[in-house]
Amino acid sequence: MATLNHSEDPETRGNLHPAPIHIGRNVWIGASATILSGVTIGDGAIVGAGSVVTRDVPENMIVTGVPARILRSVDTL
Repeated sequence: MATLNHSEDPETRGNLHPAPIHIGRNVWIGASATILSGVTIGDGAIVGAGSVVTRDVPENMIVTGVPARILRSVDTL
């Protein structure tokens, strides 16, 4: 989980921008997944192993890939 980001501008690249990561209840995060700063993972979501989560994950959704994309709803299991 990476809660820090940095400026893109070379002059200020050393400036760090912290942002929290919010993880809901009953969330499963697979091995070696990377969750970036500012992301919220909704209740009941599943993050596939090795995924890179760059955006919020809605509740009860399965995401996978680099970058992570919605695969399907947990309800369809």
